Amino acid sequence: MTDFSLQSWVEVTQESDFTIQNLPFGIFSTQKKSARVGVAIGNKIVDVLELANNGFIDFDTTLFDTDKLNDFMALGRPAASKLRNRLQELLNENNDELRDSTHRGSIMVNMSEATMHMPVQVGDYTDFYSSEDHARNVGTMFRDPNNALLPNWKHLPVGYHGRASSIVVSPAEIHRPKGQTKADDAAAPSFGPTRLFDFELEMAFITCKQTKLGESIPIDEAENAIWGMVIFNDLSARDIQKWEYVPLGPFLAKNFGSVISPWVVTMDALEPFRTKGYEQDPEVLPYLKPSKDANFDIHLEVALQPENGEAQTICTSNYKFMYWNMNQQLTHQTVNGCNINVGDMYASGTISGPEENQYGSMLELTWRGTKPITLSDGSERKFMQDGDTCIMRAHAEKEGVRVGFGEAIVKILPAT
Repeated sequence: MTDFSLQSWVEVTQESDFTIQNLPFGIFSTQKKSARVGVAIGNKIVDVLELANNGFIDFDTTLFDTDKLNDFMALGRPAASKLRNRLQELLNENNDELRDSTHRGSIMVNMSEATMHMPVQVGDYTDFYSSEDHARNVGTMFRDPNNALLPNWKHLPVGYHGRASSIVVSPAEIHRPKGQTKADDAAAPSFGPTRLFDFELEMAFITCKQTKLGESIPIDEAENAIWGMVIFNDLSARDIQKWEYVPLGPFLAKNFGSVISPWVVTMDALEPFRTKGYEQDPEVLPYLKPSKDANFDIHLEVALQPENGEAQTICTSNYKFMYWNMNQQLTHQTVNGCNINVGDMYASGTISGPEENQYGSMLELTWRGTKPITLSDGSERKFMQDGDTCIMRAHAEKEGVRVGFGEAIVKILPAT
């Protein structure tokens, strides 16, 4: 059980994502420290390698003297729970073991002095399409409003395999992608930079288990293979996508860059925010029917900042709007015997809610560009422009305590 009254001797402001109830994991370095495992609290990073070196935790130091979380994640969720519980002890306001230690200076690092790195080595990446409101909006725009969802959509979590190598950590800069596009009234396609550059508001979970080819993960065992979550901005070139996606789906429109937040929030930290999802009708097949609620109440928002301008929130959404939950996604991914590995990443697909201000992409917010967004500087946006910075944030909150993910930030650069 999470103790929401727990306080730390580390100063944590009320608006901080990184409370003692959270303690997310990441990879950081400084001018004096090589890349290694750290844990966020307030505006500090706990150097977990130094904790181990000085005997504060009972773990092999090599697990933390590394630029990826994969080896630690491979120990499974129980190991993460053990370390997180020990960290809560050490950081508790009533515990002076670390607070008054002579090693405190080498263990506690200012975030302002750190550089964050990609937290995991992503071997494989799957992108799902699991928000009913998003799928219905897209189906309404591009197909038949009376039959917006394809016949399979409510029977299985639709997904596709994406490009793992182009997933990068925030803050990032991504060049406007180029490719083929074809206007509806054009006789032939043309080549050039995308004109319809979009963000997709998503979350992603990361696996901590390796399975053999031919092995499936039952629905009620899926959570044991899920270690934590990050914010995921699945950047998209809508005009390239429209021309290329039939018959095999997205390709160049998606593989040029996706941006994640640097801190991985553990499922233990998110447990208090478990909630019901949308009612699934028709009833799902038995292999996809979970025995407990598996959605999470995580507030999401997207801000757009023009170059030399102020950031403006343009949408808010929530992870609880997912029709298919992460357990169903992972179970479906493996039901045919597909093997998984530690560090695999599974994105939710764009998360939209039922209200217009809850739509999770520019495509929906501007309804294919027919309803431009006016920013505070007076400029309009149908899609993202060069120089724009897209900022995604996510946090859960209960009893005045936040468990957050920080930010996923990307600036759009001109095409090369």
